[in-house]
Amino acid sequence: MTQEDRPQLYLIAPPDADASAFPDTLARVLDAVPVACLRLSLASRDEGVWTQVGDAVRAVAHARDVPVVLGEHWQLAERLGLDGVHLQEDLRHIRAARKALGPDAIVGAGAGASRHAGLTAGEAGADYVAFSPCAPSPFGDGAIAEADLFAWWSEMIELPVVAEGGLTPDLVAALAPVSDFFAIGPEIWTADDPAQALKSLAAPVLE
Repeated sequence: MTQEDRPQLYLIAPPDADASAFPDTLARVLDAVPVACLRLSLASRDEGVWTQVGDAVRAVAHARDVPVVLGEHWQLAERLGLDGVHLQEDLRHIRAARKALGPDAIVGAGAGASRHAGLTAGEAGADYVAFSPCAPSPFGDGAIAEADLFAWWSEMIELPVVAEGGLTPDLVAALAPVSDFFAIGPEIWTADDPAQALKSLAAPVLE
């Protein structure tokens, strides 16, 4: 696999990220490992929290030329000066997000393990489709984004595909030939050293 063929890393911030400690942690991770994009999707329903964290994260990421997309809330993305949105809950909003954010914004879509949802998102104008989870999970409906889904997509569809959820070094190695990005977040943030955890998890595409 050549350097040009290697999948890139797509970082997902933790849902409890704050504006005080997380920016320093994020900076260490971004300085340690090449990252193509960062997704911010917070658990908080407080707009003030989103604004504070969004501002802090944007400063760190943009200083390193890493674009930031916001989970779901495209109305906030433009206000916070972010680069786009990742839609998961309602893919019908893809066209609305594109119209609101403009042609240069990143509009990504999570499609679970559904080929149909992925195709629908692509037809609606998504810039990439993320399939998840890649391993059994106690959450969701139990469906798994299997390797053959990524293999089919990479052969038949030009739209970039993202592997997300339950990733391990073995899965990264197995899916590397048929994925464009690996979305990594929950797998590393509880580690004592998230940067080292990311290096270890993504080793098959970093070596």
